[in-house]
Amino acid sequence: MLSVHNRPPKIQAIAKQEFREGVRVNVSVLEALKPLRKSALLGIIGIVGIVVGLKINAAYSTHLKPVQPIEFSHRIHAGENQIECLYCHSSADRSPSAGVPSVAKCVGCHERIATVRDSAEIAKLNAYWQAQEPIPWIKVHDVPDFVHFTHKRHVLAGLECQQCHGPVETMDRIERVADLTMPWCTDCHTLNQTDNGLDCYTCHK
Repeated sequence: MLSVHNRPPKIQAIAKQEFREGVRVNVSVLEALKPLRKSALLGIIGIVGIVVGLKINAAYSTHLKPVQPIEFSHRIHAGENQIECLYCHSSADRSPSAGVPSVAKCVGCHERIATVRDSAEIAKLNAYWQAQEPIPWIKVHDVPDFVHFTHKRHVLAGLECQQCHGPVETMDRIERVADLTMPWCTDCHTLNQTDNGLDCYTCHK
């Protein structure tokens, strides 16, 4: 096989010409793709933003109704048996967090209720009690970490739990009915003429 240098002059010229044209084609393709780099980068950022947005929306969206580790029914407890909210959420009027009852408190009640003592859900409760583990409830009503919300201030102002949490006394499984967004909160502050209710520092410490 002849090397490039041993080829006849005419063939060498054709080969050189083809090589130069190939280089020009490659360079021109790269040059043509250069303006698309910015668009591709923006596209990737957009896709990442959509994914993050969907995750945030799933965490803070309205109508969040997760299956809990124990199917606790507010309809039975707060509705049929008319147990006061503060009996279970005992820190709501004195703390930023409303709190959830301890496993000991739940077991202490249900040990005295023979009609449901052997139910499947009470068996789950007893399993957590025997293992000395807290019940891993899934939080339904939540706000981002940059928002300072205190139950105490709202409860002492006379707001009913249902104003934010909906008619929980009718729910077998708790569902978020309010979107808990900034406009939703500020509309309520405006309607109730809350002192400093529209100041940034009130909710963002």
